[in-house]
Amino acid sequence: MLSTLTGTITNITETEITLTAGAFGFAVCVPSPASYQLKQEVMLHIYLHWNQENGPSLYGFTQSQEKEIFGIIIGCSGIGPRIGLAILADLGISGILNAVHQENEKALSSVNGIGPKKAEQLIVQLKHKIKKLISSGAHLASDESMRQHWQQIHEVLISLNYSRGEVARAMKHLEQEHSGTNLPFDQLMRQALSFLAKSR
Repeated sequence: MLSTLTGTITNITETEITLTAGAFGFAVCVPSPASYQLKQEVMLHIYLHWNQENGPSLYGFTQSQEKEIFGIIIGCSGIGPRIGLAILADLGISGILNAVHQENEKALSSVNGIGPKKAEQLIVQLKHKIKKLISSGAHLASDESMRQHWQQIHEVLISLNYSRGEVARAMKHLEQEHSGTNLPFDQLMRQALSFLAKSR
């Protein structure tokens, strides 16, 4: 079974990237395609999804836990891969875990394609599975104020006219480097701005 793919990004669209490995180019749907860059070398954890009408599709994630959570989410009734990717792109790992753990319907319903009723159903279906993930070591944001910090950083970067792709890259960088920590808002904000300044 296909587990990971390593290669060079040779094309980026609104929904997927093309990952070229050797003589083959693989179309891979990812959360926030704009957070990737052409000619970037990446290793993605691959989820193979089969649709009766369209056949197989590849979904790629930079972290194995993203892949695991994606599989859990699309296992819920009425949730397809497109919404699963949107949830990961908008909330990230910590945001999803916190939203379900704290039964925060508002956070889930902020994702395009999920209304309040669907958010409530998701929490019911995910709560037990997310609890298992947390008990096995998946990280929650340390507290409510920290979760708010992540949301505020996202909003500030948008207000500063950074593109969605730039904001997605900065948030991914912060999550990889500092998720689960208790750094103050101003320090996280400075690191996000520093990352964006270097990447331009």
